[in-house]
Amino acid sequence: MSGAEGTCGKGHELAGLKDLLDVLILKGCIATTDALGCQTEIAQKIVDQGGDYVLQVKDNQKNLATAIREFFEEGDKAGFGRVNVQRVEELEKDHGRIDTRRYTWISDVSWMDKPMREAWKNLGGVGRIESIREIGDAVSVEHRYAIGSRGVKTVAMFANASRNHWGIENGLHWTLDVVFREDHCRVRKGHAARNFSVLRKFALATLRQEEDAKMGLRRRRVHADRHPEYRESLIRRAFSQNGSEDPMPSV
Repeated sequence: MSGAEGTCGKGHELAGLKDLLDVLILKGCIATTDALGCQTEIAQKIVDQGGDYVLQVKDNQKNLATAIREFFEEGDKAGFGRVNVQRVEELEKDHGRIDTRRYTWISDVSWMDKPMREAWKNLGGVGRIESIREIGDAVSVEHRYAIGSRGVKTVAMFANASRNHWGIENGLHWTLDVVFREDHCRVRKGHAARNFSVLRKFALATLRQEEDAKMGLRRRRVHADRHPEYRESLIRRAFSQNGSEDPMPSV
């Protein structure tokens, strides 16, 4: 993750994303967003900052989503002709659950209507992720679609960008919820929500710095709450690693 930008409440995420892109240098990077960030202006900004992009496509871009979905569905039935189709499959097994992800990447957008194609800066390809989950006899299938710029040349690049995007979403947000019950927080007034978010992330980073701990993150948090000496040792370590003076000088 290259950066983060606070937003002033619900509905302002897109404005915050635009502001963040204005200050990032993205040369050599592939920027990813969820469907909210799938906007022509966002694609333009990413390219202007020297980067490439993989943007998830959903029905907030209805015409684009429909065109891509129909293109893949027709290709599945009748074949993709001379279009170069790249595929890769990943399989994960965990406690009786089997997750299969099939990535498809097509570096050809000539089939797309010209006005639609030219609306997206440096558009170079479209992708699909087919996620299949098996738990016992129950099977669920989900399809997700994306567009990418010309620098995304292979299915491996598409898969890696998509996987890293989910890693940030699932890893950080899931951990914050499990350790600090972030999703249950009802703080909303003024800047309080943003302030609490910053404090939670600082606390999480502080807990993670203790690599020798035999406790999980949640137990470390509880232990720090109940034992002042342990809590102070964590804070001392956090500030000393950042090159700051000891915030708790001994007396």
